Amino acid sequence: MIKENEKDTETSAFDNKNGTGDMLDNIEKSGSITAGSNGVNIHCLTIIGQIEGHYVLDNTQKATKYEHIIPLLTAIEEGTQIDGLLIVLNTQGGDVEAGLALAELIASMKKPTVSLVLGGGHSIGVPLAVSAKRSFVVPSATMTIHPVRTTGLVVGVHQSFAYFARMQDRICSFISAHSRISKEKLSEYMLRTDQIATDVGSIIDGKEAVNCGLIDGIGGLDAALAALHEMIGEK
Repeated sequence: MIKENEKDTETSAFDNKNGTGDMLDNIEKSGSITAGSNGVNIHCLTIIGQIEGHYVLDNTQKATKYEHIIPLLTAIEEGTQIDGLLIVLNTQGGDVEAGLALAELIASMKKPTVSLVLGGGHSIGVPLAVSAKRSFVVPSATMTIHPVRTTGLVVGVHQSFAYFARMQDRICSFISAHSRISKEKLSEYMLRTDQIATDVGSIIDGKEAVNCGLIDGIGGLDAALAALHEMIGEK
């Protein structure tokens, strides 16, 4: 008879053989699941709500915890039973450094990766959307592009503004390096004053995101999965 702790040790984080109960448990704990057909296993990871960084959000907000996603991505990259990663985004943004860290990690993965923006891919969600090897957006989705913001105490000195400028340049450099949009066009979107009533920036829909080179193509789940299977087949 297997003891409870031994049973947990023998069960993989991606093992769905025990039925729907384990599958739902994986979804509840990490917002992810592995699905397989014809010998190909795809891990679906959701990035929703706010991206939680160094500060814990209250329990009334939907959040994606980056300390959960980092080891999960490592396990996906190293796991021999996972062939590709589908990242589904519906996020309002969040912690800049945490979001950028996740984006860099996804971009450095060797396994096929595809992102799909549903609903919204706002703020630091933009680097996450372009971090995959292929990116898709549904026509009704929107993406907000704006300058770096901060909360809390800000010392009004030159060094503070220089830090914000460097952080923004890091984000713009990453986005332009992993998409077809230029840094100049991206800065133009960030600094527009005619779209957001109390702020600067731009809100673009799926079609414009593709036309400006930010996202690779218009499409939903079918297009994203087809691209991922194609990449897996080529590999």
